[in-house]
Amino acid sequence: MKKSSETLKILLTNPSVIRTSSQVKQLHAHVIKLRGGGIPFPQSTAIILSIYSNFNLLQECLSLFNTFCSPPPSKAWRSIIKCCASNGNFEESVAFFKKMRALGKSPDKNVFPSMLKTCAHLRDLRFGEAVHACVIRLGLETDLFTGNALMNMYARLESLGARKVFDGGSEPKRLFEFDRDVNGNENSIIIMQDFRQTFEGLDNEVDILNNDVRNELDHSSAKKGVFKQESMSDLMNLHSEKQSKNVDQKTILNKIVKNQLDYSGGEIVDVGSLTLRRKKGSFPTDSVKKVFEIMPVRDVVSWNTIIGGHVQNGRYKEALLAMKDMGKENLKPDSYTLSTILPIFAQYVDIMKGKEIHGYAIRHGFDKDVFIGSSLVDMYANCMQLEDSYKVFKQSPHKDSVSWNSMIAVCVQNGRFDDGLKLFREMLMANIEPVAVSFSSIMPACAHLTTLCLGKQLHACIIRRSFDDNVFVSSSLMDMYAKCGNIRIARWIFDNIKVKDTVSWTAMIMGYALHGHAHDAILFFEKMEIQGIVPNSRSFLAVLTACSHGGLVDEGWKYFKKMTENYAIRPSIEHYAAITDLLGRAGRLDEAYRFVIDMDIDPTEAIWSTLLSACRVHKHVELAEKVAKEILIINPRSVSAYVLLSNVYVVAGRWKDGERLRKGMRKRGVKKAGGWSWVEVRTKVHVFGSGDERHPDYVKINKVLQDLTEQMEVEGYVPDTNVVLQDVDDEQKRYVLFGHSERLAIAFGVICSPDGTTVRVTKNLRVCVDCHTAIKYMSRILNREIIVRDIVRFHHFKDGKCSCGDYW
Repeated sequence: MKKSSETLKILLTNPSVIRTSSQVKQLHAHVIKLRGGGIPFPQSTAIILSIYSNFNLLQECLSLFNTFCSPPPSKAWRSIIKCCASNGNFEESVAFFKKMRALGKSPDKNVFPSMLKTCAHLRDLRFGEAVHACVIRLGLETDLFTGNALMNMYARLESLGARKVFDGGSEPKRLFEFDRDVNGNENSIIIMQDFRQTFEGLDNEVDILNNDVRNELDHSSAKKGVFKQESMSDLMNLHSEKQSKNVDQKTILNKIVKNQLDYSGGEIVDVGSLTLRRKKGSFPTDSVKKVFEIMPVRDVVSWNTIIGGHVQNGRYKEALLAMKDMGKENLKPDSYTLSTILPIFAQYVDIMKGKEIHGYAIRHGFDKDVFIGSSLVDMYANCMQLEDSYKVFKQSPHKDSVSWNSMIAVCVQNGRFDDGLKLFREMLMANIEPVAVSFSSIMPACAHLTTLCLGKQLHACIIRRSFDDNVFVSSSLMDMYAKCGNIRIARWIFDNIKVKDTVSWTAMIMGYALHGHAHDAILFFEKMEIQGIVPNSRSFLAVLTACSHGGLVDEGWKYFKKMTENYAIRPSIEHYAAITDLLGRAGRLDEAYRFVIDMDIDPTEAIWSTLLSACRVHKHVELAEKVAKEILIINPRSVSAYVLLSNVYVVAGRWKDGERLRKGMRKRGVKKAGGWSWVEVRTKVHVFGSGDERHPDYVKINKVLQDLTEQMEVEGYVPDTNVVLQDVDDEQKRYVLFGHSERLAIAFGVICSPDGTTVRVTKNLRVCVDCHTAIKYMSRILNREIIVRDIVRFHHFKDGKCSCGDYW
């Protein structure tokens, strides 16, 4: 028995030898059996509690904590607060901290890192400042781990201010200033005094609250004789009651502070119940830097917080300078530092600097780190080095969900949709469970390839994994269904999103725009504004696209002006292209030309091509020649300039000029992209080219088209041979029209689907006028809806009519 007690004492005085949760439970059993082995109950229980806390065993911690018959020792408080924070029970962590203070127990340096982590996760800056006040009053602001926790909290809850030399040589610029000026050579002691003044009122307020909690606990203990954990709701109710009692006191405090602020040219700002003055043109409160400056010892974590804060706020130069200063203190960057810095070079497309970081990572063995690997993948992808990006991914020995999702997103965002789908399948085969971001990354691939069957399969996976309530996943689903031609399901998904953000509203507006429902798109945009959702540049692009496809010129101008004047959004090249397209479709070509000339950014090839396409539709030869010259100045090998201008000449009957341009194209090696259409049948995509006879079912396809053409001609269809831009006889032109790729795809879809089924076809070019007319006849004869997505928009053909109203 004596030997067992001695062994127990050894284990309790050296708890680091406990390696597993089962061992700590066995140790706890021995403590109970031997009644502490000579160690008093509070001390032995506190030790067991701290070991439970190290293993994050929350229920065991709570049960053991409630066995104290008197206020627990400080070590027990520290353990229970830490365990609650580590398990994500942040409200309970706060409740225990407040009880500890109310009972007169002073927290030590081991408590504050957990409390500050809790404040950061709860996004409660007000309470975080109060905890900081406690840190200062207890003289713990120089502790390394507390300082790092303070920096992390402020970095997450505040904006990082301007960078200055960290040795105290100059004053950091700040957004908020208090009741006095800080002179230019402010040192660490003055910064500490500034903190003390800032938080004095906060800490006093917490003390007032703690007194009430202490009285409540004393009353409870007198009645029960046992210290018990109060319910969280009771404590929060008590806090709410106290807050309501102190409203007048806080109002008076704010008035006093406002009266003491004697700076001119600033504005009063309330942060929680603290009243401050914002200096015009100054930077946000640099609390992170002030904490950093008073730390006597800084480690890699400290520097990483500073660097990460700069990067998150787009202050890339300051982040790089901070990394340089870190090296001057003989501290080497770790994997976190490198993964934080790499996005800077991705942003600036600086492949050489990125490769230098990559080389450093290899030399120091960081290249195997998952986060470094993911950052390198993104960096190379942003620098358009997709092969290098894929090599980094393949060479990574430990591919986790982050690695796979990064590579999938890279492929999809760079137009490698098939590769993205292939990687998604490989990820599933590698037994990596897809997460929400996996689906939001891969859905755009289905949208662009119009693989509706695959999209539906992924939708089923999303529902089974309960990701359908994720707003990003739902928005990507809406986009997929809209771009695959099913706007009704897209709307149904939108209606079932519980919390709609700008992304989801914009996706629905763009969906309506692409399907030609211009008035629905505008109505949704207005609803979004009414509900307080602030539109972004993509939202305005969506509504401008809707106006363009609907021929709503006045409305388009209204939203373009609203974007710049009401929301201060600077137009991008896409917005300018939308207005150019809007004017061009409406036949206002000269106005469109002046608009492009007067833009405050240089017109791109795409802008001019949009206008040239409008010149072709409206047969404006003179303007087409001027626009084509502008395109060829930008890109002498532009395919669109040669093809569109040639088409303009042919439509105007200038065959020789058209042929001359085509000869010039052949001489320069410029090739026109062929027309392709594809249709998805039973999860397989079938592709057809113009006049393509290679499909195994071509005989059946040809027979269906012949029968349809005969019925169409009986109902009044007359082929428009003017759209055939070849100098051949009319019979040959009719044959060319007969073999257009979209007709072949529609015929195959009819063969392979039951009567009445919707046929969905995608084409890489604009649908020609004759095919547009022919498909209207087909929809009435077949009694089917035929949905064609061309390069411009969706066309819903039904009962002999098209949703575009012949305006496209």
